[in-house]
Amino acid sequence: MKIKKEVNMCGIVGALAQRNVNEILLEGLRRLEYRGYDSAGVCLVDGEQQLQLRKSQGKVADLEARLHDNPAAGRLGIAHTRWATHGVPSDHNSHPHVSGQIALVHNGIIENYRDLRARLLGLGYEFASDTDTETVVHLIHSLTNEGMTLLEAVTAATAELEGAYAIGVISADEPQTLVCARSGSPLVIGVGIEENFIASDPMALRQVTDRFVFLEEGDVAQVSLEGIAVFDQHGEEVSRPVHKLDGGHDAADKGRYRHFMQKEIFEQPEVVKATLAGRIGAHTVLPEALGARANEILPEVKQVQIVACGTSYHAGLVARYWLEDWAGIPCAVEVASEIRYRKTAVRPGTLFVTISQSGETADTLAALRQAKELGYLASMTICNVPNSSLVRESELSLMTEAGPEIGVASTKAFTTQLVALQLFCIALAKANGMPADKEAELVGALHQLPELMEDFTGLDQLVKATSEAFAEKHHTLFLGRGVEYPIALEGALKLKEISYIHAEAYPAGELKHGPLALVDADMPVVVVAPNNELLEKLKSNLQEVRARGGELFVFASPRAGFASEPGVTVVEVPDAPDSLAPILYTVPLQLLSYHVALLKGTDVDQPRNLAKSVTVE
Repeated sequence: MKIKKEVNMCGIVGALAQRNVNEILLEGLRRLEYRGYDSAGVCLVDGEQQLQLRKSQGKVADLEARLHDNPAAGRLGIAHTRWATHGVPSDHNSHPHVSGQIALVHNGIIENYRDLRARLLGLGYEFASDTDTETVVHLIHSLTNEGMTLLEAVTAATAELEGAYAIGVISADEPQTLVCARSGSPLVIGVGIEENFIASDPMALRQVTDRFVFLEEGDVAQVSLEGIAVFDQHGEEVSRPVHKLDGGHDAADKGRYRHFMQKEIFEQPEVVKATLAGRIGAHTVLPEALGARANEILPEVKQVQIVACGTSYHAGLVARYWLEDWAGIPCAVEVASEIRYRKTAVRPGTLFVTISQSGETADTLAALRQAKELGYLASMTICNVPNSSLVRESELSLMTEAGPEIGVASTKAFTTQLVALQLFCIALAKANGMPADKEAELVGALHQLPELMEDFTGLDQLVKATSEAFAEKHHTLFLGRGVEYPIALEGALKLKEISYIHAEAYPAGELKHGPLALVDADMPVVVVAPNNELLEKLKSNLQEVRARGGELFVFASPRAGFASEPGVTVVEVPDAPDSLAPILYTVPLQLLSYHVALLKGTDVDQPRNLAKSVTVE
């Protein structure tokens, strides 16, 4: 029976240097705190070739306090932040795990750990935790007892593992060696000068290096002071390129802002400029931005299948409206965790499009790999992380250029996904005969977008005042019609994520089919109301709400004809081209959720039970 995999966004950091690496490891963990975690730990090999293990349930600050009371130092070490999957959050379930002189950290899920555990129990191993990870460290230890080196033991052990993993392993018996491996979970090697590092995310190491080797599926690597040796899934030594990453040095700094989420909301005008840079001319989209084969593939596309999760799924729903309107091409959008587990009928000429902030979202990545066997025309990804698995494994890709996003609730990643998707939709429509004047109209609007986003973030104080009406509420309904319905979905998701208010979104025309039964004076109703062809129908729907005593909060164009009155609060937003409305109306909804969360006193950047990226199912 398959073990159900869970959300796991653990963080890995490892270092080997000619200096004490304790602070390097701790700083790496601090930079990974945005992912969500429930415990942290570190293990170092000291000057006496002994393991120094310190770990604690709670935050990295709790681990630091433990190290202050019981210091540890060493030139070789690994560290970890854990998101519980097997076993409750606790000191004994936190990583690193130790077996003899070997210590290990692990991201992912080992599906066959029960069989391995039974075998190891038979060999006399005792288990101090409830985790699947401890099985791996005991397995490696058992292999070193047979005379294998650490590298040989890790290679042999990973050949037996089923599931997803990224691991870092050290041994007090080999104090000049750090071994790592990955399959299904991301892992990078940071390249220094006579010192090298590993991490699950390059951000964890930006304080010590800007050069990285991205391991491929099935790779095992031996890291030493002198260099790096990488072996592929067949055991052959291979060369992986070293990538120099630019920018991102201040990503983990809130600057003048109170929270990362607030900072990232206000960064959106600038990051949108980066998304557009080099992708549009004065009047046209440049299809080459999608990849070298874009001009070959796009004219052959007869249908698009979009697959994504969470916020990225909402971005895909918006893109469906644009594709069918501008390109006249059918588009289906599906949650990645669903499409993986049903039989799909693939029509000829279907382009498979994935959307992911991290490029490592487990369900989306698995869906892409499945798609490659099902006869799709080609694959494309909209992603924020170059060199991620989705980017490497797709024929076409378009980077959102949002920069690192620290807040768990996605803001700038979502809006830049929408911008990138709009570029894709225009390029595909162009390849299928879009008139030049229509393309020029859409591109002209995109040129206005950064300045318009400045205007929309300027609504901050107005939205802050409006948020006071939500502070004591327990439920909220979001409404939109047409392309604004997915924006209502995203607004509801943001509110529930960071304020813990139950929020749902519906197409406004669906009110009479059930949701109207919930409407009363205690349920605020948030409405997205640009001045478009569905406005009059939307107004009729809102009359149904007022007739039941519901209190309306309408984010409306100045041309939409709404006015504040008892029971109706209108937040007037700047006028904007119809093609940009879904992108722009997202901003005040982000601000609303942020200010409501402040009033409720929740953890804005690290909401409970959530993780930034989901790299296992």
